[in-house]
Formats: sequence, structure tokens, C-alpha cells
Amino acid sequence: MFFGLTSKQTKGTSSPYFRQYLLEEVALEPMRLNRIPVQAQRELFLLLSRFILFYNSVDKIDRFLKQFPIFPNAFLVGGPADFFVIELADQLQKLKVEPVLLHYLSQIKVLQGGMELRMTTSTRLKACLYSFTSPGGPMFPTRAVRHAAWDALDLLFPVGRYPRHLISLFFRLLYPWYWPSSCWNFIISCIKAVFYSLLRLLFSGRDKLRGAKN
Repeated sequence: MFFGLTSKQTKGTSSPYFRQYLLEEVALEPMRLNRIPVQAQRELFLLLSRFILFYNSVDKIDRFLKQFPIFPNAFLVGGPADFFVIELADQLQKLKVEPVLLHYLSQIKVLQGGMELRMTTSTRLKACLYSFTSPGGPMFPTRAVRHAAWDALDLLFPVGRYPRHLISLFFRLLYPWYWPSSCWNFIISCIKAVFYSLLRLLFSGRDKLRGAKN
């Protein structure tokens, strides 16, 4: 059904349920996988690399990478993890729907410390996530997406976290039309933080009082 198609062509013709079937019933089943041509296996795994996070299949990533076919350009690109992350980063940059983006960004944290990536692949993923941290073009992310991207970026790449935020703040200052919304969101965040702190103090004090009475 998909043999001989490129990943772009397969993406356009496959339904979500069909892609999930390909993951669980073909890619993760060695006997079925070995029945299809090697080139079709490569296209299949590149395709599934783009959608495995969408289907909440992060627990299958290790098995998925172990089944990854050998690519002729692997000496240039890297191992299965590199191919997987490259396809995932490309898919992220094509997403425009906020709920889907938020889902991907929440799931992508599974990559923390679990994969050995080449420097070029790691830099590519970092640049992809960083592109979602600033308002405006080319990605035009919403505030929720920006915060999710920052969370994922800081978790996956903790080194250089504070300089990144300082640089981002500096560039935000160059666009005065963003100041009112930024100030308002900052005030709301501070109010929420104070409110939740007071609630914690209130409940902890009540628990201590009950403990003293007992």
C-alpha cells in the first residue's frame, strides 16, 4: 500500500489510524517488517518518526529505534536516534495548530538524556525549539506554545539556559509593541505566585495546628 512511496507522498495519503497501524503492527513486528523491501522500510521509519509522539507512543521509542533500518548515508547523518530527531524537528516546524504543537512539546521531553546525538542533530533540535520561543515570524507561536517551547528547551538543553533567556529578553525589548502584553502577563504571573504561596502557607499552618491539637 505504501511501498515505493516517499515519506512526503505517504504522509499525504495515509490516515492517522493507518499510520498508527504501521507503527504497532509493522514497524515493531520484525517478522512483518522483514517482508517488505529495505527502501520501503526506510521510508516507513522516516514517516513514523514524525508522528510517534503524536500517538502517545513514547514508551515504544526504544523498540522503534532498535528496529530502525540501516541508511546508506548513516556515516554522514548518524545513527537511528539522529534520523529520528531530524525528522521530528522537521515535523515540528511544519505544525501550525496550537493543541498539536503543545502535545508534541510536552511529549518531546522524553528525549532528555536518553539518546546519543551528533552535535549537528542536537543543534538542529535546539534551533527548532528556540524558533518557538519568540513571538512573531516565522513561526508566530502563541504564548502557550512559547512557554512550552521554553520548558522543553530548558529541560533538554540545561547548559546555557540563563544566557538564552537574557538574549531573548534583550530582543523582546527591541519590539515595544510587545511590552504591554508582557507586562500584563508578568503581573498576572506574580499575582498567581503570591496567591498560591499564601494558600500553601494557609494549609500548612492549618495542618500544623491540627497536629498540635492531636
